[in-house]
Amino acid sequence: MSTSERPMPPPLADERTSLESWLDFYRATLAQKCADLPEKGLREAAAAPSPITLLGLLQHLAEVERNWFRRVLAQEDVPPLFAPPAGGGDGTQGHAGGWELAEDSTHEQALARWEAEVATARQNCAARALDDTSPFMGGQVTLRWIYTHMIGEYARHCGHADLIRERVDGRTGI
Repeated sequence: MSTSERPMPPPLADERTSLESWLDFYRATLAQKCADLPEKGLREAAAAPSPITLLGLLQHLAEVERNWFRRVLAQEDVPPLFAPPAGGGDGTQGHAGGWELAEDSTHEQALARWEAEVATARQNCAARALDDTSPFMGGQVTLRWIYTHMIGEYARHCGHADLIRERVDGRTGI
């Protein structure tokens, strides 16, 4: 996915195309918010006491992609990409890691992991219908629900990214 292009969701489309297009729109928005910044800027926190950084958002959303499209949807037994957050959680119940930055964490590395998880997510969704279900927390969840949840997750975090990017270099409207 190019960080210079942000695909606009089509205003007239079937449900699946709409869901996939909005998710891709927010994925591209996140990539754009992280683009063209030095590593130091990607590690700059939003505002005390929040430790959220653009690099942490990218890592976190790689973990979220992995959780929903691999662990939940495809029922894959895959380990977390990043250490679980302080206080526990293994990423399977909405406590996805990625927020904490290792000394050697880089944008290039985080972007590659995130892009790989997005590619796997697309593969795992391709052969499934929106009404297909997977076990989740003692019940079932549809692919439609997962798409809707992910759109909300990305939209919320893109709002965080807006604020962080403006704080880092004053850039808005990306």
